[in-house]
Amino acid sequence: MFDLRHPFFNPLWRRVLTVVMASGWALVELATGSPGWALMFGAVGAWAAYALLLTWTPVEDKGRDQD
Repeated sequence: MFDLRHPFFNPLWRRVLTVVMASGWALVELATGSPGWALMFGAVGAWAAYALLLTWTPVEDKGRDQD
C-alpha cells in the first residue's frame, strides 16, 4: 500500500504524522459507528508505527544528483 522505505519518510515529523493520521482516522471511524473501517485504519496505523517508528533506519535518496 505504501512504500515505507522511501526517503520521503526520513524526517521524524513525517513518520509521526503518518502514524497519527491513520490512528486518528481509525478513532473517527469507530466514533461514527463503522467498526470495519476502524479496524482497517487501526491496522494501517499499527503497521506504520512498527515500520516507521520502531524499526526505522534512514534511507539514502538516490534520486538527487551528488554534485
